[in-house]
Amino acid sequence: MDTHTLQAEVREGSGKGPARQLRMKGLIPAVFYGPGATPTSIAVSPKELRKALSTSHGRNQLIQLKLGTKDELALVREVQIHPLRREPIHADFYRVEIGRAVTARVPFETTGRAAGVVEGGILRVVFRQLPVLCSPDKIPDKIVVDVTNLKMHEAIHVSELKLPEGVTVQLPPERTLVAVVTEDKRAEEEEAAQAAQSAAAGAAAATAAGTAPAAGAAPAAGAAPAAGAAKAAPAAKPAKK
Repeated sequence: MDTHTLQAEVREGSGKGPARQLRMKGLIPAVFYGPGATPTSIAVSPKELRKALSTSHGRNQLIQLKLGTKDELALVREVQIHPLRREPIHADFYRVEIGRAVTARVPFETTGRAAGVVEGGILRVVFRQLPVLCSPDKIPDKIVVDVTNLKMHEAIHVSELKLPEGVTVQLPPERTLVAVVTEDKRAEEEEAAQAAQSAAAGAAAATAAGTAPAAGAAPAAGAAPAAGAAKAAPAAKPAKK
């Protein structure tokens, strides 16, 4: 991976006032931190930052940060975007070293039309991004798998990926990445997911209710009946002889 050079300068002060002054100069506040580096408040050009992140590597682009008289290698860990202007307003730069492994999230894509899809199945892609561990200069721009030969009810797992040298996916080898399933199977999975969400929502509601009794539960001994509750009917009189 080629590096992208980005000029930075050390900034003083914090808060809205200094940040406003930076933006008047065409800069935005940022921070530089990481192993072997003292956290430093810096300022960079938002235009140059967008340019650096516009490559095929996106956020994983390796950046050569020119900080005063020093050059530091960094990855962008976070970018805050203005909700209306959609422009960067703050960035975090994480110090890295060639040969020292870092974690990154890489887009996962499929290519080809699966044989099982031709037969009427549905291609289910479980992950859209994969967590990888490698040297920062070895981070792939994406991981692509060919699904052309994937038949009905077949799947591709982490262990079957062909990865660049020095790159490992931080998931169990048996984890399914993509599979061809039937419509019934997909419906079952969606119903199971909805049931799990409903159960979680119900548990959260019960927790929020505190001491409220469950539906249909009898009130505690001595407790007043709920407002609007009907009074108990009197016991029937014994029949006259």
